[in-house]
Amino acid sequence: MKDLKNRVLITSALIYANGPVHIGHLVENTQTDIYVRFLKLNGHDAFYCGAEDTHGAPIEIAAAKQGVTPEQFIDRWVKEHEEDYRRYHIDYDSYYTTNSPENQYYTELIFKRLVDAGHIYTKEIELTYCEHCKRYLPDRYVKGTCPKCGAKDQYGDVCERCNATYSTTDLVEPYCSICGSTPIRKPSRHYFFRLNDFSDKLRAWLNGNKNLQPEIRNQILSWVDQGLQDWCISRDGPYFGFKIPGEESKYFYVWLDAPIGYIASTANYCRGKPFTADDIWQKPDSTIIHVIGKDIIYFHLLFWPAVLMGSGFHVPDNVVVHGFLNVNGGKMSKSRGTFLTASEFADLLDPELLRYYYAANLGHTMTDIDLDLKTLQDKVNNELVSNIANLVYRTLSFLDKNFDSTVTTTLNKELLADVAKKAEGVRDSYYDLNFREAVAKTLEISTVGNRYFQENRPWELVKTDRERTQRVLTDCVNIVKTVAVLMKPITPVFAAKVEEQLGLPALKWADVDRVVENHRIAGAKIILRKIDPIVLKKPVEKIEEPKKVGKDPAAINLRVAEVVEVRDHPQADKLYVLKIDLGTEQRQLCAGLKPYYPEKADLLGKHLVVVTNLKPAKLRGELSQGMLLAADNGKEVGVLNAPASRPGTQVTVEGAAGYSMAEITIEELQSFKLEAKGGKPYLEGKVLRTPEGEVAIDRVSDGKIR
Repeated sequence: MKDLKNRVLITSALIYANGPVHIGHLVENTQTDIYVRFLKLNGHDAFYCGAEDTHGAPIEIAAAKQGVTPEQFIDRWVKEHEEDYRRYHIDYDSYYTTNSPENQYYTELIFKRLVDAGHIYTKEIELTYCEHCKRYLPDRYVKGTCPKCGAKDQYGDVCERCNATYSTTDLVEPYCSICGSTPIRKPSRHYFFRLNDFSDKLRAWLNGNKNLQPEIRNQILSWVDQGLQDWCISRDGPYFGFKIPGEESKYFYVWLDAPIGYIASTANYCRGKPFTADDIWQKPDSTIIHVIGKDIIYFHLLFWPAVLMGSGFHVPDNVVVHGFLNVNGGKMSKSRGTFLTASEFADLLDPELLRYYYAANLGHTMTDIDLDLKTLQDKVNNELVSNIANLVYRTLSFLDKNFDSTVTTTLNKELLADVAKKAEGVRDSYYDLNFREAVAKTLEISTVGNRYFQENRPWELVKTDRERTQRVLTDCVNIVKTVAVLMKPITPVFAAKVEEQLGLPALKWADVDRVVENHRIAGAKIILRKIDPIVLKKPVEKIEEPKKVGKDPAAINLRVAEVVEVRDHPQADKLYVLKIDLGTEQRQLCAGLKPYYPEKADLLGKHLVVVTNLKPAKLRGELSQGMLLAADNGKEVGVLNAPASRPGTQVTVEGAAGYSMAEITIEELQSFKLEAKGGKPYLEGKVLRTPEGEVAIDRVSDGKIR
C-alpha cells in the first residue's frame, strides 16, 4: 500500500487486560511494529497507537474474585504487557487504555450521533440469566454448543471454529461458566444498532477498497449478502465499563467502546501536537490502517466500519488480517509445553530473533504461521548469522586488520547499482506488507555481497594489489550499509550495532542510494553467533489426534481454480506439481495424477475444484497449498471440474453458508463423506455446485472422492 496520505495511523488489536502477552499475540505486534518502523524509515509521518482493552464483565468478575477493584486488577496487567512489548522492541507511539476520559467522551459522542441519526433503537429481549449467580451472563460467561457447526464449549458470542456470531440464547445446551449451572432465559430491555441498514454502504466500501486482502473481502461480502443482524450494544450490570447516559444499570458493550479505544489512543498521542484526533478520525487527509487476527474480522470489517459510517468518522483505509500461530506443527498447548508467554520465550531466545522468524514467515495473507523450533534455529543460524551477520563481520574485520579500518572509493559501480535496484524490490515488498518476500530479497542481496567477497579472495589479492583490495572492501561496506537499512524494521538492535561499527549516524531508507567512500569505520565486533537447539522447559508430548470438525460442509472451503502450469515432481514419479490460479492469488499443489493424466495438456487450463483451507504440507520436498478433488473408482481417476465457472468461484452445497477460512488437516477432511454417484459429486449427501451449475467429473461415474 503506497498511496498513503500526510499522516498514517497504524494500530494493533487491543489486548484484553486479564492475562499475559503470549507468543501468538506477538505475531501481530511484530507485524505492526515492522510496518511502522519501515514507514518512518521512509519519511512517512507514521505513528503506532494501541491500548489495553479493559472493560467487560470478565474484568469485573476476575477483580471481585481477587478482592481488588477492576482498576487495580487491570493496572497489574498493563505494567506486565508494557514490559513484554519493550523486550520485543514493540515501539508504540501511544499505548493507552479504554478506561480513559477520552474513550468515554468519544463513545458517548458516537452513541449520540447514532441515536440522532436514527441508527439506535431499544427493545426487550430474552437473555441468559444465572439464578445461582443472580446475574445476566455476558457473552464470555456462558458456554455451550455452537448452533452453526456443532462445536462444543464455545463462548456465547462467536464460535472459535467456524467464526459464526450469535447470541447467548442461541447456544445449544448452555451452561454458566462461573458456577456450571444451567441458566434460564429472562427478559431485559436493550439498545440495538441497525447494522443491516448499512449493508449497501458496507458492500460499496468492501468492493471499492482495493487495499483489502481479496480473501477477506470475499468472506465479509458473503456475510453481507446473507443478511446482517442488528447488533445489541448494551449490557446489564454488574459490568465494568461506561454507563449509558440516562441509564441506571445499562452499560456500553465492550465491543462498542473497545475499537473506539483506537481513537482515544490517537487523542493521547496528539497531546501537545499541532493536530488532534479529530483531524485524523473526522477528516479525510490521513490514512488509517488496522492490523488484526482473523478471529475478529466480523467486528472490525462489519460492526466497526458501520458505526464509523453512521457517526461521521473516518472509515479505515485498510484492515490487514493475519493468521494464527501454531507451535511445532500444532496449536499452542499448555499440556504439551508449547503455550509460551512472551516472557517465557524471551528467557529461551533473544526476542529479536523471534522477530526475524516471524518476519520471514509473514506474507500479506491469513495463512497460519508454524513456529517450528528446529526451523527457527536453522533460519537464524543459516540466514541471519551465516549470511547477513557473516557478511558484516568478514568485511569489517578484514578492513580493520589490513587497512586501518578505512575505505577509499568504490570499484564495481554496476554491482552497487544492481544492489540498489534489488533494494527497491525490498521496499516494494515492505509496502505490500509481504515481509517474507522482503526478507528473502534482503538475503539475496547479502548473498551477492558474500559471493563478491569470496570471488575476489581479498586474503590473496591483498598480497598483490592492495589498492584494488581496499576498493573491493569499499564495495562490500556499501552492501553492508544497504543490508543494515533493509533489516532495520525487523531487527532494529542488530541494525543499530552495524551502524555503530560502520561509524555512521542512524540510517534512513534514503541512505540505500548513498555511497560511503573515504570513510573510517569504528571497528568490527561479532554481533550474532549461532544458537543452540531451543529446549522447552516442559517436554513436548506426542501431538493428540485432531478432533473431528463435525459434519458441517461449510468447514471445507472449496473453490474453482484454473491450472496454469503443470510440471513433473522432481522427487516422485507419480506426482505432478501444479500452479493454480484462484482469481485473487496463485498457489502450488502436488497431485498424484500422472498415471491417469499422462499428458500434461489434459490438465492445463482445466477449472478444478480445490480445497483451499487445507493446511499446507510438503510432499517429497515440494510445497502443496491445498488439494484438488478427484473421483476414484479403483481403475480410473477423474478430476472434479467446473469449466463454466471463473477462477475463485465458491463451490457450494445446499444449506451451507459462510464457508470457513480456518485451516483443517487432511485427517479432518477425510472425516467427511465425499463420493461420486451417477456422475455427480456429493459432499455429505449434497451435490457440489457453483452459480453456473453442478460440478462435473471426468471419466468416473461412481466411487470415492479424495
